[in-house]
Amino acid sequence: MVISAPARYRCPMTDEIPPAPPGLPAPPPLGSAALPAGTYAGQVVLVTGGGTGLGKAIAAEFARLGADLVIAGRRAERLEAARKELAAVPGAGRVTAAVCDIREPERISEVFDAAQAALGLPDVLVNNAAANFPSPAEDLSPNAWRAVVDITLTGTWFTTREFARRHLGAGTPGSIVNIGASYAWTGGPGFAHSAAAKAGVKNLVETLAVEWGPYGIQVNGLVPGLFPHADMTGDIRDGLERAAPDARDSRQPALRVGAPRELGWAATFLASPYARFITGHTLVVDGANWQRRSLVNPEVVPVRTQLGRGPYSA
Repeated sequence: MVISAPARYRCPMTDEIPPAPPGLPAPPPLGSAALPAGTYAGQVVLVTGGGTGLGKAIAAEFARLGADLVIAGRRAERLEAARKELAAVPGAGRVTAAVCDIREPERISEVFDAAQAALGLPDVLVNNAAANFPSPAEDLSPNAWRAVVDITLTGTWFTTREFARRHLGAGTPGSIVNIGASYAWTGGPGFAHSAAAKAGVKNLVETLAVEWGPYGIQVNGLVPGLFPHADMTGDIRDGLERAAPDARDSRQPALRVGAPRELGWAATFLASPYARFITGHTLVVDGANWQRRSLVNPEVVPVRTQLGRGPYSA
């Protein structure tokens, strides 16, 4: 008998293929705001890695709510383009850009000095800057390991420490949002360096929320799922291009991928006055994709094979 669709999609009582479920509804349109207009008016928000991709999308939602922005990154030309784009967002306050390698604590201090002089002490810090690339664990060189861990974990710590020290010294409250990854819980085959670093970032959320809560400093985490955008890393882009046109949606429990503004809305909420009693928490915004399990697991394909690598040779 020829089966036109997998048996698991057929009704066991009628052997008919049921209609496709609708999935989670689409989000409100770009330009909508989840919080009242002007929620961040008079506040300064610093976003590392804010010149591209999801960092820029997060910054845009803070701008829409009236925030003054400082976006930091390593590439001046991308930062300047993003600064102009963000300054044009309706409702945005002032927008400045700072070239910064977050592995350099002295440079981070200079960025905070400049931000404080121009706009005021940042009230919110979004630690979005990170580094990543796929590799079998056995192929990772010491430099490759250090490059990812030093940016993703150590750089996040340096920026977080600078933010907290200034607020502790001033006796003022503040809010920190660390961008994490779901493989901080599950492990990430092919991404041993990044998964280890993101697990450290998640632990910082939980540790520092307790240490700094008495001083009015919130620390939360935010984990994105699949949010296609123009600045995706090559491995994600290649994977999407290899898949069928609708595969990226049909492989998500939500039956759709995320819109970058949805991540921005989550970030603005976590740092807002409406979330003051939420701290030490990591919010996953991925339509439940990271919790997906199959009744019968797919065949195991070694990471080396997935990445097109031959047998390991010392």
